[in-house]
Formats: sequence, C-alpha cells, structure tokens
Amino acid sequence: MLFLKKKGEAKSPACTCSAKESTGIKATCCPEAEQEIRCIKVLGMGCKSCHQQYENAKEAAKNIASTIEVEYITDLEKVMSYGAISMPAIVVNEQVVSMGKVLSSSELEKLLNKLGF
Repeated sequence: MLFLKKKGEAKSPACTCSAKESTGIKATCCPEAEQEIRCIKVLGMGCKSCHQQYENAKEAAKNIASTIEVEYITDLEKVMSYGAISMPAIVVNEQVVSMGKVLSSSELEKLLNKLGF
C-alpha cells in the first residue's frame, strides 16, 4: 500500500517520522528498518517546481516499493528544521538527499539506489 499525504493530513500509524527521542533529536523514520525507505518528504514553498518534485517523488515511490510514505511539507518552520537552504529538497528517512533541483522520478530512483536505500 502506498501512503500519500499532504501537509495537515493524518500520519500513517506504520511510520514514526515525526517521533522524537527524549533528547529532542529527530528519530529515524522507522528504526526497525534502517536500510529500507519508509518515507520520502518533499520540502518546498508551494511553487510549481516543488509540486512537480512531489509528483515525481510519488511516482518514484510507486516504482520502488508499495509501502513508502510520501509527504509534501510547506510549513517553513518544519522545512528549516531539516537545514534545507534550497527548494525543492528531498528527505529520505529523515536525511536530506537532494536540494535545489527538481529530479525526475527515474533520477530519484537512481539516487536512492546509489545511496543504498
């Protein structure tokens, strides 16, 4: 099952992306499966490029696995918490993997394979 959501929608119970450890440091997306992609977040400001990156991320997620959650985040405070300085940015399992470029779905798939996800 592919979990797709936009800002403001309820989070899937299968993913703990927003979970925080008692130290306040962001926990990994799904600690029980560190090398598997559990969530992809597209960070953006709502522009055309960011929307296109979100669509491309959904397509890549569909091609990679059926259990990947794709989220589009436009909340400036949340975007800044990742340290992304250029939009759109892509976060995989709470790790920023791309900033400032719209990747096609195939480019994103290649990047994820290259990174070992």
